[in-house]
Amino acid sequence: MKTTLLRRCLPGVLAPAALLLAGCSVFSTQQRDPVTVYAPLIEVAPDPSWPKVSWQLAVVKPTAARVVDSARIAVRPSPGEIQVYRGVGWSQPSGDLIEATVLRTLEDSGKIGSVARPGNGIRADYRLVMDLRRFDSDYAGSSLPSAVIELNAKLIRTLDQRVVASRTFVTTEPAGATDIPSVVAAFERALGSMGAELAGWTLASGEADARGTR
Repeated sequence: MKTTLLRRCLPGVLAPAALLLAGCSVFSTQQRDPVTVYAPLIEVAPDPSWPKVSWQLAVVKPTAARVVDSARIAVRPSPGEIQVYRGVGWSQPSGDLIEATVLRTLEDSGKIGSVARPGNGIRADYRLVMDLRRFDSDYAGSSLPSAVIELNAKLIRTLDQRVVASRTFVTTEPAGATDIPSVVAAFERALGSMGAELAGWTLASGEADARGTR
């Protein structure tokens, strides 16, 4: 797993959470602070226990509240308070990071013949839909933050729109320090863990249903 650093900047400090709602101008401040953009590249080794499947899957981009599905890096310095790190951000909103991680993990696993986003020309037997609830750095009363990702996933059989399986995933990865690179590294680990857990669960749940309906 590695992060591509797209642009160098000043060290990140906290900025008000209201910046999350500022639309396309969130990276522009009156002081014209330079911005560092982090692009996590997550590579997950497939688990040999994952089943090899013959059905096709569409991965739907996660839904999320606007404050969660943002390109800003959110932080909770204290319970009930959300801020963002100033001068830094993700290369794409958090929902897109989750979608890309799950797609790449499944594509590279060699366990499924066809997986794609909806509308990419495959006749999907199942759809993976997700609701992203949290994607933030949380101090939780500690001196060091942890990267926290929480989402609910549902696997839906396309033919009859039946929910085959549903599960809420929570991944927490502690950062080694409070600086931005350490926080980003914690998010990388969390994304990798989440991608692996989601991929394994999706393959196992879909295959159990497919065998039961044959």
